[in-house]
Amino acid sequence: MNRLMVLLGAASLTLLTACGQAPESDDALAEEQETVEQIPVEVGQARLGSVSAFYSATASLEADGRAQVVPRLGGQVTELLVEEGDAVEIGQVLARLDAERLRLELAQAEANMRRLQQDFDRHREMHERDMISTEAFDRLKFEFEAQTAQYELAQLELSYSDIRAPISGVISMRDLRVGNQVNTADPVFEITALDPLEAVLDVPERELSRLKPGQPAVLHADALPGEEFVGEVARISPVIDPDSGTFRVTVELSGEQDRLRPGMFGRFSIIYDTRDDVVLVPVDAVLSEDGRSAVFVIANGQAERRLVVPGYRNNGHLEIVEGLAADELVVTTGQASLRSGSPVLVLNEPIGYDGAATVATTEVAIGDDA
Repeated sequence: MNRLMVLLGAASLTLLTACGQAPESDDALAEEQETVEQIPVEVGQARLGSVSAFYSATASLEADGRAQVVPRLGGQVTELLVEEGDAVEIGQVLARLDAERLRLELAQAEANMRRLQQDFDRHREMHERDMISTEAFDRLKFEFEAQTAQYELAQLELSYSDIRAPISGVISMRDLRVGNQVNTADPVFEITALDPLEAVLDVPERELSRLKPGQPAVLHADALPGEEFVGEVARISPVIDPDSGTFRVTVELSGEQDRLRPGMFGRFSIIYDTRDDVVLVPVDAVLSEDGRSAVFVIANGQAERRLVVPGYRNNGHLEIVEGLAADELVVTTGQASLRSGSPVLVLNEPIGYDGAATVATTEVAIGDDA
């Protein structure tokens, strides 16, 4: 009986306390309800910029020029003038062979030529005076010409004792040492031309009408992260491989020999179309459903679902062809909970945001097809 009286007393006290509290105003309740119903979102700005469409493929760099150096005559190496990695110019001497015998042969040929030249000059004067027959003069003339050719041949043979570079480039292989005996069948050097460098891409035939010689091609090499190299399409094969359904596109990069090397692997992006002053939005802002695209636009603190027509896309932006202006804010995170008219709470208000969209411009973007 006493417990029952205590519980009844406590309930009466609670009821009196509640009756003594002042009720909340309608405005406060509305404000509290509005705050609870706001959906938190993150937004991005639609910006004016440029966007490009490109075809991407991976390939390895190749040297445009490569030559194996083979001696033109056999002999013993007496002097080595270059090492692997050295840059050389066309015609530069790389190594020398023992040429003592060739020098003696040249000296002998020169002496015989000079003797016959003296005889020829003397007999020419006699022939002009009709002191010798034309037949005798012609015979001496032919002997002198033959000896002159023999002398020039000896000069040529002696020049072959200098092993020279047939092209400009860098020494990529050296396979001889001083004292080695070499012959005309074995390559002793390999020279690789580093400028220009090339890459051959196997491109699907559907891209044939889009790609043209002279189009810019951007390379991002795996060995040089964060760096970008710009070349161009040098040539396009007109023949489609029937087995693979692809055609060959050769990309050329010039003036980058200080950084790029043959064999480097990377991704090439061939730009075939560029559009300027287009509306760009973050890719995360665009929703796709049933083949239609839409964004949620923020206006007066509320979300508005709007159908858009997308265009090209890049690494983080999407071109909007129709449906959006460059001075609007779009939702990038939190769209799943939104409907048209939903009040929103912007968590990452852009600089200058005052409840309406702001205008901004972005830098050039490079992108794929939408």
